[in-house]
Amino acid sequence: MTDQNRNSIIGIAASVAIGGLVVLAGSQGSTKVGSIAVFALCGLLAFAINWIVFVPSNRAKTEHYYDLTGSITYLTVTVVALLLSDDLDARAVIVAAMVGVWALRLGTFLFRRVRRDGRDGRFDRIKTDPLRFFMTWSLQGLWVLLTAACALAIITGSERSSIGWVAVLGIVVWIAGFAIEVVADQQKSAFKKNPANEGRFITSGLWAWSRHPNYFGEITLWIGIAIMALPVLSGWRWVTLISPVFVILLITRVSGVPMLEARAEKRWGGDQEYQTYTTDTPVLIPRPPRRKSA
Repeated sequence: MTDQNRNSIIGIAASVAIGGLVVLAGSQGSTKVGSIAVFALCGLLAFAINWIVFVPSNRAKTEHYYDLTGSITYLTVTVVALLLSDDLDARAVIVAAMVGVWALRLGTFLFRRVRRDGRDGRFDRIKTDPLRFFMTWSLQGLWVLLTAACALAIITGSERSSIGWVAVLGIVVWIAGFAIEVVADQQKSAFKKNPANEGRFITSGLWAWSRHPNYFGEITLWIGIAIMALPVLSGWRWVTLISPVFVILLITRVSGVPMLEARAEKRWGGDQEYQTYTTDTPVLIPRPPRRKSA
């Protein structure tokens, strides 16, 4: 067995194990269907959907439906949670709408991008190795479960609480994060569509404030949902606060910022303008630009 195969097996096992622990914690105080906690059912669905779509994707050696499947998974577990949970209140409905809007917007955006570009560079080496490819789909199942954990805790919980200032704060934070992510993505898409920008990197708009403003928006909106969950968490369900922590670690340490920074350095590392941009512009948390953006 090669080291790559061994690491893939460890990654798959770790994904299932971590997901199982979060399911156990989130299921405490969850609405039940028969003897099965709705939170647990949603966790199982998060993995099952990705494993099912992996089969035809692996045969075709394509990543075209990876991001779209992630969005479909979010939407499915959210709808299932809504349909099977009892005594839904305003907090649960609002959070479900937030997750739905975010998933639809991001999924269609990423799907259109990969269709336009013809491929996703992250998968160039992975999709030819079935075990590594399966690991990425398993990780996506875990990503959905962990990221949506706070939202699922709110929707499936048997403990309800009226909308108060904490929930309002969470809504405001979510709206700010969602707006930042949407605007940043639109600005980058418009930049890349301009033939004059071929081979260049964006330094204008929100990208003059941060090298990854879309990721900052992503982190912010999930923090907003976590804030909304605070009044209705108790016991082991506090574990679902892993949601924003996981998003932050994933983006800043694993597949987000590090990967894109490495690719940018490889492409523009010898460009003095790029070096100036990286020196003057923070990696993630925005600050007013020190120079005139291009």
